[in-house]
Amino acid sequence: MPNRRFADGEVVMGRWPGSVLYYEVQVTSYDDVSHLYTVKYKDGTELELKESDIRLQSSFKHRKSQSSSSSPSRRSSSRSRSRSPGRPAKGRRRSSSQSRERKDDKKKTTQESSIAQLVLVLFKPSENNTRRYNGEPESTERNDTSRVTLEQKLKPDLETERVLEQYSLRPRKEEKKKEEIYSEKKIFETIKTIEKASSKTKELEFGGRIGTFMLIFFLPATVFYLLLMCKQDDPSLMNFPPPLPALESLWEARVFGVFLLWFFLQALFYLLPVGKVVEGLPLSNGRKLHYRINGFYAFVLTAAAIGALLYFEFELHYLYDHFMQFAVSAAAFSMALSIYLYIRSLKAPEEELAPGGNSGYFVYDFFTGHELNPRIGSFDLKYFCELRPGLIGWVVINLAMLLAEMKIHNQSMPSLSMILVNSFQLLYVVDALWNEEAILTTMDITHDGFGFMLAFGDLVWVPFVYSLQAFYLVGHPTAISWPVAAAITILNCIGYYVFRSANSQKNSFRRNPADPKLAYLKFIPTATGKGLLVTGWWGFVRHPNYLGDIIMALAWSLPCGFNHILPYFYVIYFICLLVHREARDEHHCKQKYGLAWERYCQRVPYRIFPYIY
Repeated sequence: MPNRRFADGEVVMGRWPGSVLYYEVQVTSYDDVSHLYTVKYKDGTELELKESDIRLQSSFKHRKSQSSSSSPSRRSSSRSRSRSPGRPAKGRRRSSSQSRERKDDKKKTTQESSIAQLVLVLFKPSENNTRRYNGEPESTERNDTSRVTLEQKLKPDLETERVLEQYSLRPRKEEKKKEEIYSEKKIFETIKTIEKASSKTKELEFGGRIGTFMLIFFLPATVFYLLLMCKQDDPSLMNFPPPLPALESLWEARVFGVFLLWFFLQALFYLLPVGKVVEGLPLSNGRKLHYRINGFYAFVLTAAAIGALLYFEFELHYLYDHFMQFAVSAAAFSMALSIYLYIRSLKAPEEELAPGGNSGYFVYDFFTGHELNPRIGSFDLKYFCELRPGLIGWVVINLAMLLAEMKIHNQSMPSLSMILVNSFQLLYVVDALWNEEAILTTMDITHDGFGFMLAFGDLVWVPFVYSLQAFYLVGHPTAISWPVAAAITILNCIGYYVFRSANSQKNSFRRNPADPKLAYLKFIPTATGKGLLVTGWWGFVRHPNYLGDIIMALAWSLPCGFNHILPYFYVIYFICLLVHREARDEHHCKQKYGLAWERYCQRVPYRIFPYIY
């Protein structure tokens, strides 16, 4: 077995795979079986290299110093030999040769000057030609002699430059320097090309180009199908397909105007100078964006506006009567927004593109989002849509369903099932807005671009699918007893506790791992400088926040009873979504953290459900 050459912790020069470039790395370990060194680059990347791809730093520094110091030593020794009194004849010969060189240089310079002057004499334009070229009369030329004098002074210099370039009369040192600069530019261009190619999205999700193309049509169709089914007297799966309404009944300009008013009202609340300004996580170029945390203030202002409308007897159940038209308006707006986002992303710099939406395929990048953080000035479009119009709109829709139930069934107060659904989901929305800063550490903000997937999800899927239970209860009232309501409430509280405490642990640890309040948490260090929690909720399962989400989703659906499976679509969808996200997170974390993630998976074997999955 050959002995290892480099020790652990030694700083050496490692060759980047697939190139001839060497970078400074640190040896972290050595595998005696495969004879590969595990090295860590300055950016935190860990790779396995062969011994032949690793060099000592001294070899690079020695070559550089040798090439730079050899020439001066020769010159100094030659000068000392020429001045030696013991060799006068040789010294005189060297002096004569040096004088001949100076004469040749002077003669060459004289020739260059003579040729340049000759060309200037032959090709010097006359004053009349100059006047005709400038398009000015002769009288004006006489009055503006200062400008003519300036042109006459500048033209010989420009002509001389042209002649020297045409006849290659420059000294060889300048030509050599020019070649060196050109070669350096070529190296930098090559490195830039390699970096640009490495930033491309290579692994496609959602079925690649074909899958994302189908999802662009499948997601809106799913929303409309669910809403049409809820309108049926018997929303059973056996009644497929539901009767389709006339196309002209799906669109109304007034409804679209109300939707635009809602969207821009939330944008106005977003721009209000209230709430603190915080920094997001560092981007790939090291820059941190600033975000104003005022989502809860926007919710309070919205509640005050809705209260004023109800005080003046505005019929809020108008939302229920035109629910399908509102869904169509939101879908049309999200599509227009997605097109705008993709067009503007084509001019975005390479470092501002999303890691997962830079494949080079139009359909895939359009769906997943090409630009990571599209902004109009300080207005962050993705961050705004993530929590404001859709999430707050979800609560307003639930309230409209509650009022519609009371009106349609002539009730003095809403049913217990409707109260539970509204209360549980209101708690979820208020919690998200109160802990708005925590969203800055999620994959939606740090990794996913803003394209059709998030635009449609934020503006259509969240408000119109998440309110499915309340919409269902309007047409299909379900009576539950107080003990059942108490049990469902306890279940929702358990899910909320798991969800909130897990997210708070993660967000606090990412923000400040050295916080004394988190001293009880243990973690596995990684090459990126971040740590992987192995205690608390994150030592119980790998994604405890997803576990809390699923428990709450079940509690939201139970008040609808068990007559139909339609209200439980949200639970089924949520499980599928979180399993997909979990698989995506697993792949992303394995690439990001490398060997540390493998140790973490051994320490925490269960992904979402303890002892099950």
